[in-house]
Amino acid sequence: MPFVVKVLPMTKKDLIENVRANSNLQRKEAEGIVESVLDIIKESLASGEEVKLSGFGKFIVQQKRDRTGRNPQTGEPLTITARKILTFKPSTLLKQEINGE
Repeated sequence: MPFVVKVLPMTKKDLIENVRANSNLQRKEAEGIVESVLDIIKESLASGEEVKLSGFGKFIVQQKRDRTGRNPQTGEPLTITARKILTFKPSTLLKQEINGE
């Protein structure tokens, strides 16, 4: 029977710890850097800018229009209001890394 490893998602805490371990910074310094980078990305996206990280990918905010949908329980038509969505497009380098190329 093969051994199964449960893979957990990487958390912000894990990211901070990896930055600390790879840069010889104190935990508070690494936490400050990670928080600052995430805040810059959030603010840029909130203002409608796209964020492109070379070798990683691009985060894009897209505007969705109003559209007609249906209530799945009653089948009654309803209007789904316009909203913004966040999409991520990975770079070719990231795709290659994930696929082991």
